[in-house]
Amino acid sequence: MSVLHIAEAAKVIGWARSHYLSSTVLPSIEGDRLTIPRESLDLAIERLKEQVTKSKNLSQNLKNLAKDEYERNFISSVVPPDEIGVKFDDIGALEDVKRTLDELVALPMRRPELFSHGNLLRPCKGVLLFGPPGTGKTLLAKALATEAGANFISITGSTLTSKWFGDAEKLTKALFSFASRLAPVIIFVDEVDSLLGARGGALEHEATRKMRNEFMAAWDGLRSKENQRILILGATNRPFDLDDAVIRRLPRRIYVGLPDAENRKKILKILLAKENLESDFKFDELANATEGYSGSDLKNLCIASAYRPVQELLEEEKKGRVSSNSTHLRPLVLDDFIQAKAKVSPSVSHNATSMNELRKWNEQYGEDGSRTKSPFGFGN
Repeated sequence: MSVLHIAEAAKVIGWARSHYLSSTVLPSIEGDRLTIPRESLDLAIERLKEQVTKSKNLSQNLKNLAKDEYERNFISSVVPPDEIGVKFDDIGALEDVKRTLDELVALPMRRPELFSHGNLLRPCKGVLLFGPPGTGKTLLAKALATEAGANFISITGSTLTSKWFGDAEKLTKALFSFASRLAPVIIFVDEVDSLLGARGGALEHEATRKMRNEFMAAWDGLRSKENQRILILGATNRPFDLDDAVIRRLPRRIYVGLPDAENRKKILKILLAKENLESDFKFDELANATEGYSGSDLKNLCIASAYRPVQELLEEEKKGRVSSNSTHLRPLVLDDFIQAKAKVSPSVSHNATSMNELRKWNEQYGEDGSRTKSPFGFGN
């Protein structure tokens, strides 16, 4: 008999509950609690065992693919497409961005034969997602890997650094050589400006400069091998800090901005899909009341709102009006969210300096930009 970790137990309970509720018309409820039969629990445990076995087999396969200790450093960073758990349908906005990414990345990886004719139809090797924090850039990257059926490797600046001189270049080479054997693969570089920022500064360390040069040399080698289905996908909220050579290697630069009212409504509907809401919940009013909120801000607002019925129940228990064993919470109403706004405000101001810089950079370099430039250079 094995002991389950908290996360594993939560999975088992969730799967068992879903199986039971989908297979019965009148579920058994005792004292406000759902009674799950042994059959559903056994099925959920079997599903967990299959998942663990599959994960172990994958880990062993990756170990066999890794040729040396440097490549083995990236084994834990690899996520297969069927384990990512995020799809485009789970993102409640950004339809234009999703469509563009599907055409640029997912389609060439799913149907490579369509892009083998001539010299112009070649898969894109570099895409940049930029925009204010919390707008879903990382979520888009994961969903893209799922839709493309590609392995997902997420790296940051610390992934390619080492206390030993010369190891950073070896790690960089290992990343690309390991990825070539995992193709199709998306290498996601979060906060790409910290890894591939402008070179030549007075404070730049020699090891960092060599690592960046090695990364771009390996990237160029990748771009010369058209049959390798590998994409570098960068994300940042400071694109203006990127090195010019990096910008050139990221030919498609997509702005992921703050959602408008209609897109906020879509995001809220996804966030609240499984919550207990009042029957005529006014999504339109809530969307209009959250101007300037990012997707991440909206999630935090919903979490803060969900605590209000819990707090009310605890207050009722203190006053002795309800039993301390009661778990019945009232439905969420619009006023819960309006009151929660006092605790959760937008994380980015529309008129903030960083937002103005992002809009200017998008005008100059982004997909939707007008390409007009100040005679005094960017940012003036």
